[in-house]
Amino acid sequence: MTTHPIVVQPAARTLRFIRRGEVVNLGNVPPGRTVLELLREDLGCTGTKEGCGEGDCGACTVVLGQIEDGALRFRAINSCIRLAHSIDGMALWTVEDIAEQDGTLHPAQQAMVQCHASQCGFCTPGFVMSLFGMYQNYVAPTLGPAALNATSQPITRALAQEELSGNLCRCTGYRPILDAAQIMGSLPPVAIDHDTLLSKLELLAQAGYAQEVDSAYKLPYTLADLLKDRAAHPTAQLVAGCTDVGLWVTKQHRQFGEILDLTQVEELRHIEDQPDHLLIGAAVTLADAFGALIKDRPQLHNFASRFAGLPVRNSGTLGGNIANGSPIGDSMPLLIALNARIVLMSEHGQREMALEALYTGYRQTVMAADEVLAFIRVPKATPEETLKVYKISKRYDDDISAVCLAIKLHIDQGVVARASIGAGGVAATPARAVQTEAFLTGQPWTLDTVRQAMNVLRAEFSPISDMRASSAYRTEVLGKLLERYWLESQGMQQINLASFMLEETP
Repeated sequence: MTTHPIVVQPAARTLRFIRRGEVVNLGNVPPGRTVLELLREDLGCTGTKEGCGEGDCGACTVVLGQIEDGALRFRAINSCIRLAHSIDGMALWTVEDIAEQDGTLHPAQQAMVQCHASQCGFCTPGFVMSLFGMYQNYVAPTLGPAALNATSQPITRALAQEELSGNLCRCTGYRPILDAAQIMGSLPPVAIDHDTLLSKLELLAQAGYAQEVDSAYKLPYTLADLLKDRAAHPTAQLVAGCTDVGLWVTKQHRQFGEILDLTQVEELRHIEDQPDHLLIGAAVTLADAFGALIKDRPQLHNFASRFAGLPVRNSGTLGGNIANGSPIGDSMPLLIALNARIVLMSEHGQREMALEALYTGYRQTVMAADEVLAFIRVPKATPEETLKVYKISKRYDDDISAVCLAIKLHIDQGVVARASIGAGGVAATPARAVQTEAFLTGQPWTLDTVRQAMNVLRAEFSPISDMRASSAYRTEVLGKLLERYWLESQGMQQINLASFMLEETP
């Protein structure tokens, strides 16, 4: 008689979050379950819609509330690619949760009605939730000293367009939706009791530490626990925002036996402002990481807002974008040009290296099975540098790059003293343009030098053809972007869509 060993599957972690002011406890939620599946299929909340299933259209937008630095932070995110267990310990709002019990609409909803901003209606729940997130962050009156914003801020047309960049309307109804964003603040105010919600979230956080240690979805709260879990479970799928892994679930239908989520690790959720560099934790969201980079280099604002829609930047992390290793990840060309370095950690110690040294091939890195990317060290701006970052994509907002090129030069008395160039979308990995840097260094900053450097840059890479662009197009664009840098260095500005400004409505 043949006997077979009994395989014991890891227990499903109990999921706890706050909705409508009450704690929701859900057991037996599979590790690969998405927030959208949880809402629509498990809880029967069908107000949140499924559109693209890849974080692109925003129809599934919900808002999360989380304690950050002792205050309540609101973030609109895509529920279709966000894993359900990742919202453990947070507050959740859907389009079904924001009206009053007597049916009185929230200002985000009422504004949409008054501005006739809903057409076919399928995208409307997502737009409403992005507006709700804007309302909480910019308009809502505060209640108690723990509120994040002490004063309200008027919503301009430009701000509304930027905040709604992750929501697509297939009926081309953007004008009335932008109108709705601007009139929310003039409607009767609605406030969330921050202090009460904060106290509930704090109790929930305390309960989180007592969660099952042998669960299939591991959500460590400390760096020591993360490294311990990684050593014990080297084959577990590591997630840090899920904006790419979520696509593996929704589009490739992949299932994971174990998931290790680093987004709640306290040490990795902060940015340290050091005298000569920023030390960014791997779990810092893309929105916050770019916020810190923009504070140091204001010219990055346009590039950061085009990185992706805000819901993606609110979920995705800088560490996740880097470790993922996609050749079309936009943060890496910029960080390479900035000479950023990364810190890898394991229970055995840590090692630091230049960011570009992380990659060995397409989505392949030098990280050992028990290592995690923990920190990113970004040198601060210097007075002599001139930095430009260019993103070429089919759609201006909320799209993936065909080519991304970041150029940082130090020109001293008409001569290129130092050059640092990062490129994306033109090789199997994000890459440094080593040959072009070497050619430019020591050369006079003239049009003739630039034209020669354009040829060097084009010859340095052999891009592929795919759905986003042909190889020939990418090669041509590489050189043209260097030429654009030259033209802008000579004072020409009207050659970039970033110079186009929306007019405010009267």
